[in-house]
Amino acid sequence: MGETEDGMRPKKVVFVTVGTTCFDVLVKVVDSLEVKDELLGRGYPSLLIQMGRGSYLPTKSTGDDGSLAVDYFTFSSSIADHMSSASLVISHAGSGSIFETLRLGKPLIVVVNEDLMDNHQSELVEELAERKHLYCAHPQTLHQTIVGMDLKSLLPYSPGDATPVAKLLIRFLGFPED
Repeated sequence: MGETEDGMRPKKVVFVTVGTTCFDVLVKVVDSLEVKDELLGRGYPSLLIQMGRGSYLPTKSTGDDGSLAVDYFTFSSSIADHMSSASLVISHAGSGSIFETLRLGKPLIVVVNEDLMDNHQSELVEELAERKHLYCAHPQTLHQTIVGMDLKSLLPYSPGDATPVAKLLIRFLGFPED
């Protein structure tokens, strides 16, 4: 890990995102003492939470007393900046957030929102977790997932080439191939 201009090591930040949804259950779990203590114990001194439309307000902290520094916001036009500067991302199961984080090569824990009807997102998350690209958790298992995670075991995600599928569809639909 490199150093910043002032010779200090960059601060390891955990970035939590719920996207544009309301996922207060995730925000509450991340704000719990056991999760915050585990993150701090694993060398993450800072937690930034994007809470979306939620109404639960996490406990802010500067971290000056040796605890985890915690800050939050609702929405941002530069969420990609927060993701790219994070050392670990904890996200809802939205495909946009998942693939943006994987594209950036960031370690990722995806927390499935069990309150959503017809939760098709969980299938995607479970498949990507099975392929070792990310960790899958539920709100009640997030702490245990953090305790047991080994970020070195995660494999980089390489987007597939959709060209063969596109050619097959073009041929199937009867369009001329160029």
